[in-house]
Amino acid sequence: MTTMSPAAATGTQYALTLQTPQGPATATITEVAAGIREYALNGIDLVEGFAAESVPPLGAGTVLVPWPNRIRDAIWTQNGVRHLLTITEPAQMNAIHGLLAVTAYRLVSQSDTEVTLAATVYPQAGYPYQLDTTVSYALTAEGLAVTHTIRNVGGESAPVALGTHPYLKIGDVPTAELVLRLNATSHIDVDHRLNPIGVSPVGGTRFDLRAGARVGGLDLDDGFGGVILQDGRGEHSLTAPDGRRVTLWGDENMAYVQAFTPRNFPVRTGESTRLGQAVAIEPMTAPADAFNSGQGLRWLAPGEEWVVRWGITPTGFAA
Repeated sequence: MTTMSPAAATGTQYALTLQTPQGPATATITEVAAGIREYALNGIDLVEGFAAESVPPLGAGTVLVPWPNRIRDAIWTQNGVRHLLTITEPAQMNAIHGLLAVTAYRLVSQSDTEVTLAATVYPQAGYPYQLDTTVSYALTAEGLAVTHTIRNVGGESAPVALGTHPYLKIGDVPTAELVLRLNATSHIDVDHRLNPIGVSPVGGTRFDLRAGARVGGLDLDDGFGGVILQDGRGEHSLTAPDGRRVTLWGDENMAYVQAFTPRNFPVRTGESTRLGQAVAIEPMTAPADAFNSGQGLRWLAPGEEWVVRWGITPTGFAA
C-alpha cells in the first residue's frame, strides 16, 4: 500500500504487511532516503520510528551511499588529484553519510510485502561519477530483508561504499535495559572530530561487546571492524531481559559496524515524544574516511554491479 500525506517530510510512504509465524509484521519505507520509518511485530516497535511529518532524527533509517560515516575535511585524493566534497557535518567540518540522504527515490515495484526503490548518484563536486542504485525491502517469515544494488553507469571506475542507519529497539522494554552485542574484534580509534587515527583490538577494553553490555551504561559513537562471520554473515543484537532478541545481520560485504547510543533521540511512545536514549547498529561496507584510507573501499568498473544484503531478525516474540 502507498500512502501520502501533504505534510510528509519524507515523501510517499510505502506500507508493508505480512502475517508471520510470530505474528503480524508491518513496516513503513520512505520515498526520501529510502529509509525505514517504522518496523513492528505484533504491534511492538523494533526500530525507533518517527512521524511522517518529521525529518529522520539523527539519520534514522536512511541509506548511506556512496559512503557511510565521514570523510575528513570533505576532501579525498586520487592519483594526486584532490576532490572537494560539500561539508555536510559543519560541527566537525566533514562530509558525512554520502550523497542520497535527502534524495527522493523512484518507485520500481511494490507488493503487500515488498518494495523496491531506485536513485541515481549524478556527477557532482567531489564525486565525478554516476551510479544507479536500488534498495529492496521485503517482509519475510524471518524478519525484514534488505537488498542493495549499485551499478557504475559512468565511463571510469568509481569508488563506492555503503551503509545504513537503523536504530533498533524492543518497544515495550526501556532501551537502557537492553543488552547490546557486537560481534567485532577491532575498534576504530578516532580524534576529537571522530575521524580515524588507528585501529585497536577490543579485547580487554570497554569496546569489547562480544559478550554484551547493558545499553544504559554505554556512551558510544564508535566504529568497529573485524566483524565475525558465521555461515557467511555477521550478526549484532539487542536482547531484552526476558530473552527476546532483535538481530541485525549483514552479508560478507558488511565488514564494519558503527554503534551509536545518543541520549537525545526523540523517542516516540504512542502519540507522545520525549528525548531519551536510543541505539543505532549501523552495518557498513567500509569505515569512516575510506575514500582516503582505501579500507573496505570498492572500486566499480564501468558497467559493474555490486549487491549487498542485510536485515533485521526478531526472535522470541511468538505469543
